[in-house]
Amino acid sequence: MRIALIHYSALPLVGGVESVMDTQARLMAEDGQQVRVVAGRGAQQDERIPFVQVPLVDSRHPQVLAVKAELDRGRVPQEFEQIRTALFDRLVQVFVDTDVIVAHNVCSLHKNLPLTAALQRLSEEPGSPRLILWHHDLAWLSPRYQAELHPGYPWDLLRRDWPGVTQVVVSRQRQEQLAELLMIPAGSIAVIPNSLDARPFLKLDPQSWELSERLGLAAAWPLLLLPVRITPRKNIELALRALAVLRESFPAAVLLVTGPLGPHNPHNQTYLEQLLALRQELGLERAAFFFAEESHEYLPYAVIADFYRLADALLFPSFEEGFGIPILEAGLSRLPVFCSDIPPLRDLGGDQAVYFSPQADPETVAALIYENLSSDRAFALHARVRTTFTWDRIYAERIRPVLRGSWRQDHEETIFLHRFPEDPGPGGVGMPE
Repeated sequence: MRIALIHYSALPLVGGVESVMDTQARLMAEDGQQVRVVAGRGAQQDERIPFVQVPLVDSRHPQVLAVKAELDRGRVPQEFEQIRTALFDRLVQVFVDTDVIVAHNVCSLHKNLPLTAALQRLSEEPGSPRLILWHHDLAWLSPRYQAELHPGYPWDLLRRDWPGVTQVVVSRQRQEQLAELLMIPAGSIAVIPNSLDARPFLKLDPQSWELSERLGLAAAWPLLLLPVRITPRKNIELALRALAVLRESFPAAVLLVTGPLGPHNPHNQTYLEQLLALRQELGLERAAFFFAEESHEYLPYAVIADFYRLADALLFPSFEEGFGIPILEAGLSRLPVFCSDIPPLRDLGGDQAVYFSPQADPETVAALIYENLSSDRAFALHARVRTTFTWDRIYAERIRPVLRGSWRQDHEETIFLHRFPEDPGPGGVGMPE
């Protein structure tokens, strides 16, 4: 598919819409699409994505600003039609080999109404590319713009439903507002929220990112971290059994055991094999991961630190410890701590950790985790952002269907909701009272 994204400006100019458009262009290119960015100012950011500069697209072009000054006073100057015609003729050339045009904000704001009018005319041309109007802001509904908007053409282009175009907004509120403004059903407007790229935001090490992607950790909630060596005194079998119970209420729960084999006891290899057999018996092959399966070396400390940032809780069921550094690391990372009730760990965790006997049954441990996390709003938000508001998921579930023209109003609200599972009944942990 040949796609063009257009906005007044593009990176390296810094702005929210510019950043979103750049991310979307990269996602489309990674999906195998032929993508270009069209703007009045900016520069090429990715060798796969050509940048096409059309100066009159810029909202700050001197001629555009002069026309806007007249429009803001309610007058349509002669130069308006001249710029609109010049833009139309140039965009016809730019989009000659394009299947889809994605216009970001330029058909809902009045920053360059000649451009808006040129795109509206283009949308009426037989055989023109399919046009997606992507609205971040709505000028007609913003109090600060009311003095600059007037009845009639061209201002009414911003509050008219153009036949044959696809309307996209970034939030449910914008969906409701646009539906009222255009007098169309809200269900005919696609909601595609902006998102985050976790890797640069969290400053993840490349190895951490590769492991997270390969293991599908973005979909885990909760993600339980067990940063210990593989040795029997760490009581890892209790963590596995508790995970199996917890997944009856948190089906996406995942356990990460990050350490290598303990270096001083040859029987630790046998212990790992026992743990892997238990994992298989419990059906946790895609839910419990041992990095010791891949390497006998310690993960770099930077990678371990990354997993503290990615995790939702520390699970630390050791029979014995001399100290307990993971408790301190979890505290520094603001992670909830679920650990054995043994003196060294209680000294470190104080009243800020949740304790259980290392001989506890798995149901007890799972219930403690569930009851605490299910009432933790920070965990719920963290889980929702990590599992839902990722650009990869937004692209696969929302952007790609809109580009293909196959979007439907199926689960429009699910992306904004992230409820815990209902009471699983007998055998499950259940909802707290």
